[in-house]
Amino acid sequence: MTKRNKIIYWIATVWLALGMVSTGIVQLIKMKEEVDKTSLHLGYPAYFLTIIGIWKLLGTVAILLPKSGLLKEWAYAGFFFVMTGAIISHFAVSDGAIEYFGPTLLLMLTIVSWYFRPADRKIN
Repeated sequence: MTKRNKIIYWIATVWLALGMVSTGIVQLIKMKEEVDKTSLHLGYPAYFLTIIGIWKLLGTVAILLPKSGLLKEWAYAGFFFVMTGAIISHFAVSDGAIEYFGPTLLLMLTIVSWYFRPADRKIN
């Protein structure tokens, strides 16, 4: 792995981890704004926040741990599904462009981190 690719991987992965941890915590503590957006605006039950929050935190641990390639693949897949689901949900209720920024950024970071991961972080 080139030095450039390693730098790209770690920048994307750390930024992704920070984004997933911060949004996961907001969802777990059921911040009023998050509950209103998820339940009232998007139509999902409030308990959905707990499920997504826990999976985001566990997924973050998985992508940061060395080795455990299969677990990492599942975490990346989970992040991909959650972020594409968020984008589609905002699209379904005709949200404005600003609502797409967060999930799209996290989706792009997921893809970049996955693509540039070192060989020892892949399934052999």
